[in-house]
Amino acid sequence: MSYASTLDQRTAQAAHVALSGDPKSVQGLRRILPFIGPAVVASVAYVDPGNFATNIQAGAQHGYTLLWVVLWANLAAILVQGLSAKLGIATGRNLPELIRERFPRKLVWFYWVQAEIVAMMTDLAEFLGAALALHLLFGLPMGASVLAAFVVVMGILTLERKGFRPLELVVAALVGVIALGYGLQLALSHPALLPILQGTLRPSFGGSSDAVYLAVGILGATVMPHVIYLHSSLTQRRIQVPVQRRALLMRFAWKDVMLAMGLAGLINMAMLAVAAATFHQQGLAANDLSEAYRTLTPMLGAGAATVFALALLASGISSSVVGTMAGQVVMQGLVGFTVPLWVRRLVTSLPAVGVVMLGIDPTRTLVFSQVVLSFGIPFALVPLLLFTSNRGLMGELVNRPTVRWVGWAVTALIIALNALLLCKLI
Repeated sequence: MSYASTLDQRTAQAAHVALSGDPKSVQGLRRILPFIGPAVVASVAYVDPGNFATNIQAGAQHGYTLLWVVLWANLAAILVQGLSAKLGIATGRNLPELIRERFPRKLVWFYWVQAEIVAMMTDLAEFLGAALALHLLFGLPMGASVLAAFVVVMGILTLERKGFRPLELVVAALVGVIALGYGLQLALSHPALLPILQGTLRPSFGGSSDAVYLAVGILGATVMPHVIYLHSSLTQRRIQVPVQRRALLMRFAWKDVMLAMGLAGLINMAMLAVAAATFHQQGLAANDLSEAYRTLTPMLGAGAATVFALALLASGISSSVVGTMAGQVVMQGLVGFTVPLWVRRLVTSLPAVGVVMLGIDPTRTLVFSQVVLSFGIPFALVPLLLFTSNRGLMGELVNRPTVRWVGWAVTALIIALNALLLCKLI
Protein backbone atom coordinates (compact mmCIF):
# COMPACT_ATOMS: atom_id res chain seq x y z
CA MET A 1 0.00 0.00 0.00
CA SER A 2 1.17 3.52 -0.79
CA TYR A 3 0.34 6.14 1.78
CA ALA A 4 -0.05 8.60 -1.09
CA SER A 5 -2.97 6.68 -2.55
CA THR A 6 -5.29 7.48 0.38
CA LEU A 7 -5.63 11.25 -0.06
CA ASP A 8 -9.24 12.21 0.68
CA GLN A 9 -11.55 13.08 -2.19
CA ARG A 10 -12.21 16.67 -1.10
CA THR A 11 -8.51 17.57 -1.02
CA ALA A 12 -7.90 15.82 -4.35
CA GLN A 13 -10.75 17.77 -5.97
CA ALA A 14 -9.36 21.06 -4.65
CA ALA A 15 -5.95 20.15 -6.09
CA HIS A 16 -7.43 19.41 -9.53
CA VAL A 17 -9.25 22.75 -9.51
CA ALA A 18 -5.96 24.51 -8.74
CA LEU A 19 -4.32 22.60 -11.59
CA SER A 20 -7.12 23.37 -14.03
CA GLY A 21 -5.19 26.17 -15.66
CA ASP A 22 -7.72 28.85 -14.76
CA PRO A 23 -5.97 31.12 -12.23
CA LYS A 24 -9.31 32.77 -11.36
CA SER A 25 -10.82 29.49 -10.22
CA VAL A 26 -8.97 29.61 -6.89
CA GLN A 27 -6.28 32.00 -5.68
CA GLY A 28 -3.87 32.67 -2.85
CA LEU A 29 -3.41 30.21 0.02
CA ARG A 30 -6.46 28.18 -1.03
CA ARG A 31 -4.72 27.34 -4.30
CA ILE A 32 -1.56 26.10 -2.58
CA LEU A 33 -3.11 24.40 0.45
CA PRO A 34 -4.12 21.06 -1.21
CA PHE A 35 -0.47 20.49 -2.17
CA ILE A 36 0.94 21.18 1.30
CA GLY A 37 1.59 17.98 3.23
CA PRO A 38 4.20 15.55 1.87
CA ALA A 39 7.15 17.85 2.60
CA VAL A 40 5.69 18.72 6.01
CA VAL A 41 5.71 15.02 6.87
CA ALA A 42 9.26 14.66 5.56
CA SER A 43 10.41 17.77 7.44
CA VAL A 44 9.79 16.03 10.74
CA ALA A 45 13.04 14.10 10.24
CA TYR A 46 14.90 17.42 10.14
CA VAL A 47 13.69 18.46 13.60
CA ASP A 48 13.91 15.09 15.35
CA PRO A 49 15.65 14.45 18.72
CA GLY A 50 18.96 13.93 16.91
CA ASN A 51 18.79 17.54 15.78
CA PHE A 52 18.02 18.61 19.33
CA ALA A 53 21.18 16.88 20.58
CA THR A 54 23.59 18.15 17.92
CA ASN A 55 22.27 21.71 17.72
CA ILE A 56 22.17 22.21 21.48
CA GLN A 57 25.66 20.83 21.93
CA ALA A 58 26.99 22.98 19.08
CA GLY A 59 25.41 26.14 20.47
CA ALA A 60 26.48 25.44 24.05
CA GLN A 61 30.11 24.76 23.12
CA HIS A 62 30.70 27.17 20.24
CA GLY A 63 28.05 29.85 20.49
CA TYR A 64 26.67 31.06 17.17
CA THR A 65 29.73 29.95 15.17
CA LEU A 66 28.09 26.95 13.47
CA LEU A 67 24.81 28.56 12.43
CA TRP A 68 26.06 28.62 8.84
CA VAL A 69 26.34 24.81 8.91
CA VAL A 70 22.67 24.54 9.89
CA LEU A 71 21.74 26.91 7.07
CA TRP A 72 23.66 25.04 4.37
CA ALA A 73 22.57 21.62 5.64
CA ASN A 74 18.94 22.68 5.30
CA LEU A 75 19.53 24.12 1.83
CA ALA A 76 20.88 20.70 0.87
CA ALA A 77 17.75 19.18 2.41
CA ILE A 78 15.54 21.35 0.19
CA LEU A 79 17.31 20.05 -2.91
CA VAL A 80 17.28 16.40 -1.81
CA GLN A 81 13.64 16.34 -0.74
CA GLY A 82 12.60 18.24 -3.85
CA LEU A 83 14.24 15.60 -6.04
CA SER A 84 12.55 12.83 -4.09
CA ALA A 85 9.15 14.49 -4.52
CA LYS A 86 9.85 14.93 -8.23
CA LEU A 87 10.73 11.26 -8.64
CA GLY A 88 7.34 10.19 -7.29
CA ILE A 89 5.44 12.71 -9.44
CA ALA A 90 7.30 11.94 -12.67
CA THR A 91 7.35 8.14 -12.47
CA GLY A 92 4.35 7.22 -10.30
CA ARG A 93 6.73 5.00 -8.33
CA ASN A 94 8.81 5.53 -5.24
CA LEU A 95 12.55 5.22 -4.79
CA PRO A 96 12.54 1.72 -3.19
CA GLU A 97 10.32 0.38 -5.99
CA LEU A 98 12.66 1.72 -8.67
CA ILE A 99 15.68 0.27 -6.88
CA ARG A 100 13.98 -3.15 -6.89
CA GLU A 101 13.14 -2.84 -10.59
CA ARG A 102 16.52 -1.64 -11.81
CA PHE A 103 19.18 -3.00 -9.45
CA PRO A 104 20.51 -6.58 -9.30
CA ARG A 105 18.54 -8.84 -6.96
CA LYS A 106 21.39 -9.44 -4.50
CA LEU A 107 22.03 -5.71 -4.28
CA VAL A 108 18.33 -5.09 -3.60
CA TRP A 109 18.39 -7.49 -0.65
CA PHE A 110 21.50 -5.77 0.67
CA TYR A 111 19.68 -2.46 0.30
CA TRP A 112 16.77 -3.79 2.31
CA VAL A 113 18.98 -5.07 5.16
CA GLN A 114 20.89 -1.81 5.48
CA ALA A 115 17.68 0.22 5.17
CA GLU A 116 16.07 -1.75 8.00
CA ILE A 117 19.13 -1.19 10.20
CA VAL A 118 19.02 2.50 9.41
CA ALA A 119 15.27 2.58 10.12
CA MET A 120 15.82 0.89 13.47
CA MET A 121 18.57 3.32 14.45
CA THR A 122 16.41 6.22 13.32
CA ASP A 123 13.55 4.95 15.40
CA LEU A 124 15.84 4.37 18.38
CA ALA A 125 16.75 8.06 18.51
CA GLU A 126 13.20 9.26 17.91
CA PHE A 127 11.57 6.88 20.36
CA LEU A 128 14.11 7.60 23.08
CA GLY A 129 13.57 11.32 22.53
CA ALA A 130 9.82 10.93 23.09
CA ALA A 131 10.33 8.72 26.14
CA LEU A 132 12.88 11.12 27.62
CA ALA A 133 10.47 14.03 27.15
CA LEU A 134 7.70 12.14 29.00
CA HIS A 135 10.17 11.32 31.76
CA LEU A 136 11.17 14.98 32.12
CA LEU A 137 7.61 16.33 31.95
CA PHE A 138 5.81 13.89 34.22
CA GLY A 139 8.57 12.17 36.19
CA LEU A 140 7.61 8.78 34.78
CA PRO A 141 10.18 5.98 34.93
CA MET A 142 11.84 5.54 31.56
CA GLY A 143 10.23 2.11 31.14
CA ALA A 144 6.74 3.56 31.57
CA SER A 145 7.67 6.46 29.28
CA VAL A 146 8.65 4.03 26.50
CA LEU A 147 5.32 2.23 26.85
CA ALA A 148 3.38 5.51 26.82
CA ALA A 149 5.25 6.68 23.72
CA PHE A 150 4.41 3.40 21.99
CA VAL A 151 0.69 3.84 22.70
CA VAL A 152 0.62 7.46 21.50
CA VAL A 153 2.47 6.68 18.26
CA MET A 154 0.19 3.75 17.47
CA GLY A 155 -2.84 5.92 18.14
CA ILE A 156 -1.67 8.51 15.61
CA LEU A 157 -0.83 5.86 13.02
CA THR A 158 -4.41 4.55 13.13
CA LEU A 159 -5.53 7.84 11.57
CA GLU A 160 -4.16 6.53 8.26
CA ARG A 161 -7.30 4.38 7.98
CA LYS A 162 -9.32 7.58 7.48
CA GLY A 163 -7.11 8.76 4.65
CA PHE A 164 -3.71 10.34 4.64
CA ARG A 165 -4.84 13.95 5.06
CA PRO A 166 -5.75 13.58 8.78
CA LEU A 167 -2.33 12.07 9.42
CA GLU A 168 -0.68 14.96 7.56
CA LEU A 169 -2.60 17.46 9.68
CA VAL A 170 -1.62 15.81 12.97
CA VAL A 171 2.04 15.73 11.96
CA ALA A 172 1.81 19.37 10.86
CA ALA A 173 0.30 20.27 14.24
CA LEU A 174 3.20 18.55 16.04
CA VAL A 175 5.70 20.45 13.87
CA GLY A 176 3.80 23.59 14.84
CA VAL A 177 4.29 22.74 18.53
CA ILE A 178 8.05 22.42 17.96
CA ALA A 179 8.15 25.73 16.07
CA LEU A 180 6.08 27.53 18.71
CA GLY A 181 8.18 26.05 21.50
CA TYR A 182 11.44 27.25 20.06
CA GLY A 183 9.94 30.57 19.07
CA LEU A 184 9.05 31.15 22.72
CA GLN A 185 12.47 30.01 23.92
CA LEU A 186 14.14 32.29 21.41
CA ALA A 187 12.13 35.25 22.73
CA LEU A 188 12.97 34.37 26.35
CA SER A 189 16.69 33.89 25.74
CA HIS A 190 17.22 37.29 24.02
CA PRO A 191 19.99 36.22 21.60
CA ALA A 192 22.25 38.91 20.16
CA LEU A 193 21.33 39.78 16.57
CA LEU A 194 24.82 40.64 15.28
CA PRO A 195 26.45 37.33 16.36
CA ILE A 196 23.50 35.48 14.77
CA LEU A 197 24.09 37.23 11.46
CA GLN A 198 27.84 36.62 11.66
CA GLY A 199 27.37 32.95 12.49
CA THR A 200 24.88 32.53 9.65
CA LEU A 201 26.72 34.38 6.91
CA ARG A 202 30.40 33.80 7.76
CA PRO A 203 31.62 30.19 7.46
CA SER A 204 34.03 29.50 10.30
CA PHE A 205 34.98 26.81 12.79
CA GLY A 206 36.42 29.28 15.27
CA GLY A 207 39.80 27.60 15.16
CA SER A 208 38.45 24.53 16.95
CA SER A 209 38.85 20.99 15.64
CA ASP A 210 35.94 19.92 17.83
CA ALA A 211 33.71 22.36 15.94
CA VAL A 212 34.50 20.49 12.70
CA TYR A 213 33.24 17.23 14.19
CA LEU A 214 30.11 18.91 15.52
CA ALA A 215 29.51 20.46 12.09
CA VAL A 216 29.64 17.01 10.53
CA GLY A 217 27.32 15.75 13.26
CA ILE A 218 24.81 18.50 12.41
CA LEU A 219 24.91 17.45 8.77
CA GLY A 220 24.52 13.77 9.68
CA ALA A 221 21.51 14.56 11.86
CA THR A 222 19.94 16.75 9.16
CA VAL A 223 20.03 14.61 5.99
CA MET A 224 17.97 11.55 6.86
CA PRO A 225 17.86 8.61 4.43
CA HIS A 226 14.47 7.24 5.47
CA VAL A 227 12.53 10.36 4.47
CA ILE A 228 14.27 10.44 1.08
CA TYR A 229 12.64 7.04 0.45
CA LEU A 230 9.35 8.14 2.03
CA HIS A 231 8.90 11.47 0.25
CA SER A 232 8.81 9.83 -3.18
CA SER A 233 6.04 7.57 -1.89
CA LEU A 234 4.04 10.50 -0.54
CA THR A 235 3.91 12.14 -3.97
CA GLN A 236 3.76 9.14 -6.33
CA ARG A 237 -0.03 8.77 -6.48
CA ARG A 238 -1.19 11.55 -4.19
CA ILE A 239 -2.71 13.56 -7.05
CA GLN A 240 -3.37 11.87 -10.39
CA VAL A 241 -2.73 14.23 -13.32
CA PRO A 242 -2.06 13.83 -17.07
CA VAL A 243 1.57 13.89 -18.17
CA GLN A 244 1.25 17.44 -19.48
CA ARG A 245 0.21 18.67 -16.00
CA ARG A 246 3.10 17.12 -14.08
CA ALA A 247 5.38 20.15 -14.50
CA LEU A 248 2.72 22.39 -12.94
CA LEU A 249 2.15 19.87 -10.16
CA MET A 250 5.89 19.89 -9.49
CA ARG A 251 5.85 23.68 -9.09
CA PHE A 252 3.36 23.30 -6.26
CA ALA A 253 5.46 20.47 -4.80
CA TRP A 254 8.49 22.78 -4.75
CA LYS A 255 6.44 25.33 -2.78
CA ASP A 256 5.56 22.59 -0.30
CA VAL A 257 9.24 21.67 0.04
CA MET A 258 10.41 25.26 0.38
CA LEU A 259 7.84 26.08 3.06
CA ALA A 260 8.31 22.89 5.11
CA MET A 261 12.10 22.66 4.87
CA GLY A 262 12.42 26.41 5.37
CA LEU A 263 10.47 26.12 8.64
CA ALA A 264 12.59 23.13 9.69
CA GLY A 265 15.73 25.15 9.00
CA LEU A 266 14.48 28.06 11.12
CA ILE A 267 13.67 25.67 13.98
CA ASN A 268 17.17 24.17 13.81
CA MET A 269 18.76 27.61 13.80
CA ALA A 270 16.57 28.60 16.77
CA MET A 271 17.74 25.49 18.67
CA LEU A 272 21.37 26.45 18.20
CA ALA A 273 20.77 30.15 18.91
CA VAL A 274 18.91 29.43 22.17
CA ALA A 275 21.73 27.14 23.33
CA ALA A 276 24.28 29.82 22.42
CA ALA A 277 22.38 32.60 24.21
CA THR A 278 21.84 30.56 27.39
CA PHE A 279 24.40 27.81 27.92
CA HIS A 280 27.39 29.21 26.00
CA GLN A 281 26.98 32.66 27.48
CA GLN A 282 27.11 31.17 30.99
CA GLY A 283 29.95 28.77 30.18
CA LEU A 284 27.74 25.68 30.53
CA ALA A 285 28.36 22.60 28.39
CA ALA A 286 24.81 21.09 28.36
CA ASN A 287 26.19 17.77 27.11
CA ASP A 288 22.85 15.95 27.24
CA LEU A 289 19.18 16.78 26.85
CA SER A 290 18.33 16.11 30.51
CA GLU A 291 21.04 18.53 31.60
CA ALA A 292 19.76 21.13 29.15
CA TYR A 293 16.25 20.76 30.59
CA ARG A 294 17.40 21.12 34.19
CA THR A 295 19.64 24.07 33.39
CA LEU A 296 16.90 26.03 31.65
CA THR A 297 14.82 26.31 34.85
CA PRO A 298 17.18 28.54 36.87
CA MET A 299 18.23 30.49 33.78
CA LEU A 300 14.94 31.15 31.96
CA GLY A 301 12.33 29.82 34.39
CA ALA A 302 10.34 26.61 34.80
CA GLY A 303 8.11 27.61 31.88
CA ALA A 304 11.03 27.58 29.46
CA ALA A 305 12.08 24.11 30.60
CA THR A 306 8.52 22.84 30.15
CA VAL A 307 8.32 24.35 26.68
CA PHE A 308 11.63 22.62 25.82
CA ALA A 309 10.31 19.24 26.99
CA LEU A 310 7.03 19.70 25.11
CA ALA A 311 8.92 20.51 21.92
CA LEU A 312 11.09 17.43 22.44
CA LEU A 313 7.98 15.30 22.99
CA ALA A 314 6.34 16.61 19.80
CA SER A 315 9.59 15.95 17.95
CA GLY A 316 9.95 12.39 19.24
CA ILE A 317 6.31 11.42 18.66
CA SER A 318 6.03 12.91 15.17
CA SER A 319 9.37 11.53 13.99
CA SER A 320 8.50 8.06 15.34
CA VAL A 321 5.26 8.13 13.33
CA VAL A 322 7.12 9.16 10.17
CA GLY A 323 9.88 6.62 10.80
CA THR A 324 7.36 3.80 11.03
CA MET A 325 5.73 4.91 7.78
CA ALA A 326 9.12 5.06 6.07
CA GLY A 327 9.95 1.53 7.21
CA GLN A 328 6.75 0.21 5.64
CA VAL A 329 7.47 1.99 2.35
CA VAL A 330 11.03 0.66 2.23
CA MET A 331 10.00 -2.93 2.97
CA GLN A 332 7.18 -2.99 0.43
CA GLY A 333 9.22 -1.24 -2.24
CA LEU A 334 12.39 -3.30 -1.92
CA VAL A 335 11.10 -6.80 -1.13
CA GLY A 336 7.40 -6.60 -1.96
CA PHE A 337 5.76 -7.35 1.37
CA THR A 338 4.67 -5.57 4.53
CA VAL A 339 3.90 -6.40 8.14
CA PRO A 340 1.14 -4.90 10.30
CA LEU A 341 2.06 -1.46 11.62
CA TRP A 342 1.87 -2.62 15.23
CA VAL A 343 4.37 -5.40 14.51
CA ARG A 344 6.84 -2.97 12.93
CA ARG A 345 6.29 -0.51 15.76
CA LEU A 346 6.87 -3.23 18.35
CA VAL A 347 10.03 -4.60 16.71
CA THR A 348 11.63 -1.20 16.17
CA SER A 349 10.83 -0.28 19.79
CA LEU A 350 12.89 -3.18 21.14
CA PRO A 351 16.27 -1.39 20.95
CA ALA A 352 14.85 1.53 22.95
CA VAL A 353 13.48 -0.91 25.53
CA GLY A 354 16.90 -2.57 25.71
CA VAL A 355 18.64 0.77 26.26
CA VAL A 356 16.26 1.61 29.12
CA MET A 357 16.54 -1.82 30.74
CA LEU A 358 20.35 -1.73 30.61
CA GLY A 359 20.43 1.78 32.03
CA ILE A 360 22.40 3.20 29.10
CA ASP A 361 22.49 6.99 28.82
CA PRO A 362 19.71 7.95 26.36
CA THR A 363 21.56 10.98 24.95
CA ARG A 364 24.75 9.01 24.22
CA THR A 365 22.66 6.33 22.55
CA LEU A 366 20.90 8.99 20.53
CA VAL A 367 24.21 10.39 19.26
CA PHE A 368 25.45 6.88 18.44
CA SER A 369 22.33 6.27 16.35
CA GLN A 370 23.14 9.36 14.28
CA VAL A 371 26.56 7.89 13.49
CA VAL A 372 24.94 4.69 12.24
CA LEU A 373 22.55 6.74 10.14
CA SER A 374 25.45 8.26 8.26
CA PHE A 375 26.05 4.85 6.64
CA GLY A 376 22.61 4.93 5.04
CA ILE A 377 22.74 8.39 3.48
CA PRO A 378 24.76 7.47 0.34
CA PHE A 379 22.54 4.46 -0.36
CA ALA A 380 19.55 6.78 -0.72
CA LEU A 381 21.22 9.72 -2.43
CA VAL A 382 23.10 7.91 -5.20
CA PRO A 383 20.10 6.10 -6.76
CA LEU A 384 17.99 9.24 -6.30
CA LEU A 385 20.44 11.23 -8.45
CA LEU A 386 20.76 8.40 -10.98
CA PHE A 387 17.02 8.04 -11.46
CA THR A 388 16.12 11.74 -11.52
CA SER A 389 18.83 12.31 -14.14
CA ASN A 390 17.40 9.59 -16.41
CA ARG A 391 15.27 11.16 -19.15
CA GLY A 392 13.65 7.84 -19.98
CA LEU A 393 12.22 7.73 -16.47
CA MET A 394 11.59 11.38 -15.77
CA GLY A 395 10.51 12.78 -19.13
CA GLU A 396 10.33 16.58 -19.07
CA LEU A 397 11.00 16.57 -15.31
CA VAL A 398 14.51 15.17 -15.77
CA ASN A 399 17.19 17.05 -13.85
CA ARG A 400 18.72 19.94 -15.71
CA PRO A 401 22.54 19.93 -15.98
CA THR A 402 22.89 22.54 -13.21
CA VAL A 403 20.66 20.60 -10.83
CA ARG A 404 22.48 17.38 -11.71
CA TRP A 405 25.91 18.80 -10.97
CA VAL A 406 24.81 20.52 -7.78
CA GLY A 407 23.10 17.31 -6.67
CA TRP A 408 26.22 15.21 -7.21
CA ALA A 409 28.36 17.85 -5.48
CA VAL A 410 26.06 17.83 -2.45
CA THR A 411 26.04 14.02 -2.44
CA ALA A 412 29.84 13.85 -2.62
CA LEU A 413 30.19 16.40 0.16
CA ILE A 414 27.77 14.55 2.42
CA ILE A 415 29.56 11.25 1.81
CA ALA A 416 32.96 12.81 2.48
CA LEU A 417 31.90 14.59 5.66
CA ASN A 418 30.11 11.58 7.08
CA ALA A 419 33.11 9.40 6.26
CA LEU A 420 35.28 11.89 8.15
CA LEU A 421 32.95 11.72 11.14
CA LEU A 422 33.00 7.94 11.16
CA CYS A 423 36.79 7.81 10.87
CA LYS A 424 37.20 10.14 13.83
CA LEU A 425 34.71 8.24 15.99
CA ILE A 426 35.96 4.72 15.29
